[in-house]
Amino acid sequence: MNTVAAGPEFVVERAEGVWLWDTAGDRYLDGTSSLWYCNVGHGRTEIADAVHRQITALDAYTVYGDFSNRPARELSERLAAHAPVDDAKVILTCGGGESIETATKLARRYWDVLGQPQRTHLISRTGGYHGLHGFGSSIIGMERFRAGYGPLVEDTSVVPHDSAAALEAEILRVGPDRVAAFFAEPVIGAGGVFPPTENYFAEVARICRRYGVLFVVDSVICGFARMGNWFGIERFGVSPDMIVFAKGVSSGYLPLGGVVTSGRIADPFWNEPGNPFLHGTTYAGHPACCAAAMANLDILEREDLFTVALEVERHLDSALRTLADHPLVAEVRSGVGVMGAVELTREALVDRGITTAEVFAEARARGVILRPVPTALLVSPPLVIAWEQIDHLVSTLAGALDAVAARH
Repeated sequence: MNTVAAGPEFVVERAEGVWLWDTAGDRYLDGTSSLWYCNVGHGRTEIADAVHRQITALDAYTVYGDFSNRPARELSERLAAHAPVDDAKVILTCGGGESIETATKLARRYWDVLGQPQRTHLISRTGGYHGLHGFGSSIIGMERFRAGYGPLVEDTSVVPHDSAAALEAEILRVGPDRVAAFFAEPVIGAGGVFPPTENYFAEVARICRRYGVLFVVDSVICGFARMGNWFGIERFGVSPDMIVFAKGVSSGYLPLGGVVTSGRIADPFWNEPGNPFLHGTTYAGHPACCAAAMANLDILEREDLFTVALEVERHLDSALRTLADHPLVAEVRSGVGVMGAVELTREALVDRGITTAEVFAEARARGVILRPVPTALLVSPPLVIAWEQIDHLVSTLAGALDAVAARH
């Protein structure tokens, strides 16, 4: 906040496709899909038209109790039909953070109604990002987002992101009869773009089944074609108990998220009396948001952005790997999904005092938006990006690295 207060602010005026314009009229390549979400690109008038049609018919109304609306029903049925979850049910929310709150509370409540109220422990992974609400901050795998707030939610722990054996060891340390759920992103996104090791998720799914731990996939970043499929986790051939989604479901045109649960998780609430799940938000199931999502999913399917994303993934991977020999670069992580990370060397960060924020600022001054995290620059462009635009993104990043290196 102090840095922003020093000004001036970077004010985005309009956007179209993969491009942004600021109030001065300067154009920038959106190399991050805003915050990982604008999968179909900016300025899709068909989404705006769908929202207009819906909002003039029914602006909004609660979906509490037995209240519903047609867009919410149609969207839930459509998502359930594509989810790699047995007998899928859908709970709608307004975004990823709310969806994590829903999934964490549902995991604990599920065991409570099954007569195992001691199963409250939640396990997540280093680098995992699960939003910044109460439960999300408590299971996030990055300490900087947890520090300074006093006690958070109890009964949580974090294991190394690349070790299924570490997960099993932690379940045994805590006690299988106390562990409610394990949370994992298909590819760790905001924590630095770390794809899973080979057979990681197959082993994780086996461990969770063995000890009765609920397996919850956080697909907020990875879903809706960013990994070439609906929810990202399909790439690894496993079926979780719950999937958390948001971002790409509406490409960010309006706020929307949710949780897909298996029929097994829904059953004690849906089919047995006396087990309410007293949780929800005012705008969940908002008809205009659901209409935006339906139009967005139409685009994903009509333009087959699932197949396109796999082609973009390959070209982005090839282009980013040309940076691997740059003297400031320690590692390039890419090739699983339309996302990547360019990690800076310890020598650059520590000995030379270079910051990723400095590289970010240099790239932005040259017309490309990236996302800096403490040790890396992240990219996650819209899926509609063209080959020459990918090359422009990477060559601009290379130029920014060169300029920063020269200053130090």
